[in-house]
Amino acid sequence: MNKVLVTGGTGYIGSHTVVELIKAGYETVIVDNLSNSELFIVDRIEQITGVRPKFYQIDLCEKEMVEELFKIESGINAVIHFAAFKAVGESVREPLKYFRNNNLSLINLLEVMDERGVKNIVFSSSATVYGQPEILPATEVTPLQKALSAYGSTKQMGEEMLEKVSAATEIKSIALRYFNPVGAHESALIGELPVGIPNNLMPFVTQTGIGKREVLTIFGNNYATSDGTCIRDYIHVVDLAKAHVKACERLLQAKTEENYEVYNLGTGKGTTVLEIVNAFERVTGQKLNYIIGERREGDVESLYAETKLANLKLGWKAELGLDDMLSSAWAWEVKLHEGTVNA
Repeated sequence: MNKVLVTGGTGYIGSHTVVELIKAGYETVIVDNLSNSELFIVDRIEQITGVRPKFYQIDLCEKEMVEELFKIESGINAVIHFAAFKAVGESVREPLKYFRNNNLSLINLLEVMDERGVKNIVFSSSATVYGQPEILPATEVTPLQKALSAYGSTKQMGEEMLEKVSAATEIKSIALRYFNPVGAHESALIGELPVGIPNNLMPFVTQTGIGKREVLTIFGNNYATSDGTCIRDYIHVVDLAKAHVKACERLLQAKTEENYEVYNLGTGKGTTVLEIVNAFERVTGQKLNYIIGERREGDVESLYAETKLANLKLGWKAELGLDDMLSSAWAWEVKLHEGTVNA
């Protein structure tokens, strides 16, 4: 049985990926410093899968901790690296916090992997690396624009590190550029669990729908789009998780054609913020109180994916639609509101 280390494995995307890895027969080990996640998620993964993954509370910026982990957990075959700060707005205000955490953690991880002979890594990248492309949809060869945020810069730097390290060592890497993950597991046992004020649209939508927040602010309605609001490519988190399993398989079965590969993960369809609001009201029957605010620094106008390469090379395709995303996100929010999530 192949052993996969998942950094940030109690986080939103990480926890769903651990579930899919276990379902696919992998032994999983989770590392997380719990700065933006909760320990009870490990219990929930066990409830869903019947298997309890090993868990270590470690800060990857402390290299000694990383070295000790790889000594204890010998035989790791692959790493999926999620652990990173991810709030675009915060990264604009506190760039050094993001450069230190996101870059140093990856450097430490790659150094120890190289020392220990661990040769496969899947990297959690982002469509943020594209900035605002001149031509849409964005493909893997779309020229990267200057990042609008420190978060985007760290993802571009992460990809650059992997490309250079994979050219100079035996480490093979796949960078997965996510578009906009939303939704929750069908069990409503795990989902997006932001600490404090959410940084993504969907938690704001569901928290406003449940009454936790009085109003949803839509940042700008004067973009050159059909209704003036930003366009994004929303992808169900379970579809996204399954893509990581496919990426691991490609690395472990030595199917990669290059030492470093990049894939877009999205649906290929753009949806405006107002379309999300209207679809949420239709799917859940909940009216949303929203206002139009100023544009948010760091936001691009429109971004959606071309996913043919992932369809062809990874054998993966997004299967769940917008209604699935919204209904599962709402079911998760209802459980949170009822206080049954971490009971």
